[in-house]
Amino acid sequence: MRNVALHNLGCKVNSYELDVIGQKLEEKGFSIVPFDEVADIYIINTCSVTNIADRKSRQMLHQAKKRNPEAVVAAVGCYVQTAGERALSDESVDLVIGNNRKKDIAEILEEYLRDREGADKTLGGRTVVDIGAETEYEEMRLVRTAEHTRAYIKIQDGCNQFCSYCIIPYARGRVRSRREEDILQEVQGLAANGFREIVLTGIHISSYGLDFDGRKNPLPGEPFPGGRLLHLLQELDRVEGLGRIRLGSLEPRIIVPEFAEGLKGIKKLCHHFHLSLQSGCDETLRRMNRHYTAREYLEKVELLRETFEHPAITTDVIVGFPGESEEEFEKTKRFLEEIRFYEMHVFPYSRREGTTAAVRKDQVPEPVKKRRSEILLELAKGQSKEFRKNYIGRDVEVLFEESREMDGVSCQVGYTAEYIRAAKRTKEDLCGKICAGKLTGFTEDNLLWFE
Repeated sequence: MRNVALHNLGCKVNSYELDVIGQKLEEKGFSIVPFDEVADIYIINTCSVTNIADRKSRQMLHQAKKRNPEAVVAAVGCYVQTAGERALSDESVDLVIGNNRKKDIAEILEEYLRDREGADKTLGGRTVVDIGAETEYEEMRLVRTAEHTRAYIKIQDGCNQFCSYCIIPYARGRVRSRREEDILQEVQGLAANGFREIVLTGIHISSYGLDFDGRKNPLPGEPFPGGRLLHLLQELDRVEGLGRIRLGSLEPRIIVPEFAEGLKGIKKLCHHFHLSLQSGCDETLRRMNRHYTAREYLEKVELLRETFEHPAITTDVIVGFPGESEEEFEKTKRFLEEIRFYEMHVFPYSRREGTTAAVRKDQVPEPVKKRRSEILLELAKGQSKEFRKNYIGRDVEVLFEESREMDGVSCQVGYTAEYIRAAKRTKEDLCGKICAGKLTGFTEDNLLWFE
């Protein structure tokens, strides 16, 4: 039996795909072993979102070859698509497999192993496609995951946005949506296997269905048509045994009154909305090629807060984007103070080779990015505590996921629908159960007690 070690870098889409890759390999008789063990084959599902991610991908590939020089080391995914000749010329890499060929990885490996001496790294150019020309969604189906309660479900691939700092449209190609019936069958199977919550994920899930309807991107300021995504949610809401549906990151422009009202009718929907912001300054947003203003973003948040009672609104913010002056940073800071998010993921701008932002001459010095990041992280910490404090005394439901000892007491730990982490003092195994109760106060390590 051939041993295969798997390692994932990057986003939840990558994680989903590697879970399916592992399943397909096991079906073909391969044995999955931990990545830190000596294996016959190493598969690294790479990431290329930043130059740092590229470097980490190369490091893992080299580490695998060093662990077993005789092993087959396969570079898979986004780094393969963006690095091109650099990946092919890396002596640590034996096989390269691009995006939209991951579903075939077991067959590709078997073919490579039959003629390892005579095979090249792309099997004659068949393992890497022109991703920008791909129009078909790569169908993969998840049966199980390492988690036992929550499953991430990939509903689309690709992005048509071309933000000036982002390489992903070049790594993942154009928008390709998954058929609704395939999504439903996958979720029905997972629910039957005991998964209580699903998280819809993709590269740009607000674009779900655009390709089905032959539509292009909306013009700047125009809303995203959310009808296809809304219909999918309505169908998922009917899946027996499923307790929760959580949305991944949303394009702010999809939030219009009709869409928000439609969401309100989804009984199993978690009232947790991640609206990617990136900056609260219009000048910076224009340089980023984000197609909305700060005021338009605020209107979307206000609409969600009018539609749902105290929803969790989370976001991403980039600090130190090229050309971001102290005045522009202060505009963003004031905007964040006005919105008051539950959580903010704050990232110092990372220069990504191959993007228009990377060649700008007005790069912000690293110490300035670090200082601005620290300011916003402190702001985020305070806003998060304020949001959670507001839930003390409220009736909530918690999906329990793990056992843990806290203050010498056995506890069960899980999340509310708003993604507030909560703990219940009990020796009973509640993993996979959704329990109703009340949040009563903060634990010593900043969770909330659930009674």
